[in-house]
Amino acid sequence: ALQTAGYQALALPLIEVGPASHQQPVVQAWAQWPSFQAVMFVSAQAVRYFFDSQPAAMCADAGKATSPTWLNSPRCWATGPGTHKALLQAGVPDACIDSPSAEASQFDSEALWQRVGSRVQAGRPVLIVRGHDAGLDPTAGPGQGTGRDWLAQQLDSVGASAQFVVAYERRPPVWTQAQRAAATSAATDGSVWCFSSSQAVTHLQQALPAQDWSAARCVTTHARIAQTAKTLGFGEVHISRPLVADVLASLESLA
Repeated sequence: ALQTAGYQALALPLIEVGPASHQQPVVQAWAQWPSFQAVMFVSAQAVRYFFDSQPAAMCADAGKATSPTWLNSPRCWATGPGTHKALLQAGVPDACIDSPSAEASQFDSEALWQRVGSRVQAGRPVLIVRGHDAGLDPTAGPGQGTGRDWLAQQLDSVGASAQFVVAYERRPPVWTQAQRAAATSAATDGSVWCFSSSQAVTHLQQALPAQDWSAARCVTTHARIAQTAKTLGFGEVHISRPLVADVLASLESLA
C-alpha cells in the first residue's frame, strides 16, 4: 500500500511467527468452544493459527451466521480491523464479531472493552487466544502484552473469568547480511520506521545492540509502542492509528 502511494518501502522482519509447539491446548479449546461466552483474539496471527485446528465439521459452516455452529457460538472479539478481517477470512460471520468502531481513536483492548463490557455475563469464561515467546513456559500466565492482561482484569472485575490458550510462538528473526545492512543504514539515513508491535522494537534492539538511534525517525501505531521506541532512543517518534490512510498522513507530515 505504501509503494502504491509512491513511497519506497522495505518490509524488514522483526518477529518470526510459527505454530505453538504444543497443539493439544488449542484442540482442547475447540472442544470447549460452546462453553465460552466470547473468544478474544489478540492479533490476526492468533486467528490464523487457532483456526488451523478448527474441527472439520465446523469448517462446513464457515460464514453461515444462521448455522447451528454459529447460532450457539461464543462471540469473537477483535481489537482492530486487521484481526476483524482475519476472522472473516477464517469463516466467522460478521454478525458474530465484536470490535472497536472504525472511527475509534485507537484499536486496543481498552477500545474493545468499551464495545463489549456492558454485555459480559458473570460466571461464564472468556477465552483469550494469544502467542508466546519461544523458549518460555506457555502455561506461566498471560505473559507479554499489557492489553490482554488489562482485559483479563476487567473480566475478573465483573465476575467473568479469563482463560488463555497459546496458538502461536514468536521469536526474533534471523536476518540476512543484506537485511542487517539495510537496518543499520536506516538508523541514520533519514528513513522512517513503521512499527506495529512493541516486541518488534525490542527485537530490533537485540539485533543491533550497539546502534545509536538518536537520528532515527519512526511512526508507531499505539502509545505503548511509541514509549518502547523512545526508550530505545529513537530521536523522533510519532503515533498513528493503524490504518493505511492514517499512516500515510503521518508519513506526509514527515516529508
